[in-house]
Amino acid sequence: MNHRDDLFSAPIASLGDWTFDDRVAEVFPDMIQRSVPGYSNIISMIGMLAGRFARVGTQIYDLGCALGAATLVMRRTIHHTDCRIIAVDNSPAMIARCRRHIEAFRAEIPTEIVEGDIHTVPIENASLVVLNFTLQFLEPEQRQTLLNRIYRGLNPGGAVVLSEKFSFQDRCIGSLLFDMHHDFKRANGYSELEISQKRSMLENVMLTDTVEVHKQRLAAAGFGHAEVWFQCFNFGSLIAIKQESGQ
Repeated sequence: MNHRDDLFSAPIASLGDWTFDDRVAEVFPDMIQRSVPGYSNIISMIGMLAGRFARVGTQIYDLGCALGAATLVMRRTIHHTDCRIIAVDNSPAMIARCRRHIEAFRAEIPTEIVEGDIHTVPIENASLVVLNFTLQFLEPEQRQTLLNRIYRGLNPGGAVVLSEKFSFQDRCIGSLLFDMHHDFKRANGYSELEISQKRSMLENVMLTDTVEVHKQRLAAAGFGHAEVWFQCFNFGSLIAIKQESGQ
């Protein structure tokens, strides 16, 4: 049963920084559906991408898996039973619930749920790596290092899916899409107080990049092909593909 997100409906004396604790994990499905425009589309399309990119005998990674939404949809759409999904998150509250979600839905694809640091988990023999709204919570100086590791761990022809909240060089467009996102949250029942308090908690821990910066990092990691495949307001997703040898 999904619980409604009312964590910020009353004034909070000391907001502090955002953490993915038990309270957030409990309401996370409702929170993300009402806060991230296009989230359901991104999740369903990650399933389609997994069906296309997963290869026999390889590994698929869901880094920063939260409650396992991307992992669940990939288990339903990958048709090779001799590959494995490895889902990783450093939040004990998220991992505990993720394990329950995965156990509740039977699938042929072996799935390993790891409570750990995505900076240190080995990435090997990968055909697809998913970073679904994960990179934006890492320190900016750590982002290139992680993408470099992912590139090295991907097999030729493998892909990374990178979903993020974007910032924009064009201030006029940036302001418009920022306001549209807030309209989206208001339309989904969030009050001005909820929007303001959540923004204050996130501003120190979620540092966003422009699409151009994401593409530059992916190119620096070695990816020969990278492009936005989905965007709704200031949220979107890129795909980057490691070139086959000889391309």
